[in-house]
Amino acid sequence: MDRRTMMTGAALGALASPYLMTRAAFAQSGTSMSINHAMPPETHRFKLGAFEVVVIKDGLRPSGAPIETFGTDQKPETVAALLKQNFLPTDAFVNGFSPVLINTGKDVILFDTGMGEQGRAGGMGRLGEGMIAAGYSPEDVTIVVLTHMHGDHIGGLMEKGKPAFPKARYVAGQREYDFWVNPAREGTTAAGGQKGVLTNVKPLAETITFLSDKGGDVVSGITGEAAFGHSPGHMIYRVESEGKQLVLTADTANHFVLSLQRPDWEVRFDMDKAAAATTRKRVFDMVATDRVAFLGYHMPFPSVGYVEKQDVGYRFVPKSYQFDI
Repeated sequence: MDRRTMMTGAALGALASPYLMTRAAFAQSGTSMSINHAMPPETHRFKLGAFEVVVIKDGLRPSGAPIETFGTDQKPETVAALLKQNFLPTDAFVNGFSPVLINTGKDVILFDTGMGEQGRAGGMGRLGEGMIAAGYSPEDVTIVVLTHMHGDHIGGLMEKGKPAFPKARYVAGQREYDFWVNPAREGTTAAGGQKGVLTNVKPLAETITFLSDKGGDVVSGITGEAAFGHSPGHMIYRVESEGKQLVLTADTANHFVLSLQRPDWEVRFDMDKAAAATTRKRVFDMVATDRVAFLGYHMPFPSVGYVEKQDVGYRFVPKSYQFDI
């Protein structure tokens, strides 16, 4: 082996070693990691005052024609025209899932948990991998906040039948929890969602701090607020540190064009469609008027941006270097 070959091999080894270390750490965490993934999932880190924010891509899910999910009360050609205007295909879309870690210096707070084990066959459920790639482990999480209890937000709470975040306490909305555990859900269209809550959330009930409809503080600088409609007890969270603000809007809007530019359009997954539209307009009017950043769970990764008020909706403006200055 000549000197050049040795140098090349050493360089490649240096590049590969962080990922190999990530794989080893992930294996030790007890969470399965698909060997089909060539690289760790994307993460995005930025500062919000004294807080560190890390957005993690839990995965992507290709879906069918957007009209099957968004603007279901509109003519297909109307939805198609708006998509074309925004350089988007009309026959398919891709849905992303973005849990968020906020390190306050005292607590490591996780907002929503992704798809978990149920999503891994489809390339999702990669939150644990992403955390380790970003320098965190499930054991580092001290608080898990659930914005609501749909499957793509609670799927990662359990791992192999045990709590995935063994040292964490939990925060969730009382209205949301009460709806899903109510036996009245049995035999209804909500029965599938209820099964997930009974499996993943109810076993943790004794460690959950439940917020009322008036909301409440998670820790100093992070406050929950009611934003009902997408689900019966859906909540958003305001984050503020050293004068910098961010609103975690969760599923208030689920598409950066169809839900923001046309907030009145119905969305198939909104459980109370009229209430969801009212909430969308209220929340994003506030975000636009106050010119604060927001992070939407299903916005294009890294899921952070701003909105500008337009005639009938809002224009999404992705984050760039605002938090780097």
